[in-house]
Amino acid sequence: MSPVLWPLLLLSIISPSSGEHAVIAIPNGGPWGEWGAVEWCPCGYHAKGFSLKVEAKQRAEDDTALNGLRLHCLNKTETKRSKQTEYLIKSAEGPWGEWSATQWCPEGHLISFSLQVEPPRRGMDDTAANNIMFQCSDYEILLGDGRHWGVYGRWSGKCMKGICGIKTKMEYPQGTGDDTALNDVQLTCCK
Repeated sequence: MSPVLWPLLLLSIISPSSGEHAVIAIPNGGPWGEWGAVEWCPCGYHAKGFSLKVEAKQRAEDDTALNGLRLHCLNKTETKRSKQTEYLIKSAEGPWGEWSATQWCPEGHLISFSLQVEPPRRGMDDTAANNIMFQCSDYEILLGDGRHWGVYGRWSGKCMKGICGIKTKMEYPQGTGDDTALNDVQLTCCK
């Protein structure tokens, strides 16, 4: 066979979907905002922990609750956490709040999540996403340090080989309007 035809033959037997990663999502995300860019753990890493950026309760002012989600990626072969090998990824992020302490899977890695979301309140102060729970591959459930408004929806699908990417839906500052900040999350499975 001609050397020129080999690349064409290889292209004809590789499925176009073979390069795509599975994405896990939840059905109850907030309706406001735009999706940020996907960020990835480095090759050979997956998420074993997470931290949240949360705005404290504002009393009489506009509450936004959850403003950011970071995944803490470690090398898949490592059994112990080390600051030298930790890699942080996040997508779109709101301007309000402080980052929480990192929560880690005791032995495994993150595989699934459920998002706590306050549904639209029709003219009252909306917050959208408030908190998140993750399931680890060792079956441990990690509860975030977010706010308490809204309800948890169904669990996402599972990434049994781990989570390697993150994309968040963010409503950016509305000026004098009602701010909600983080509204929804999609996570990408490792191959």
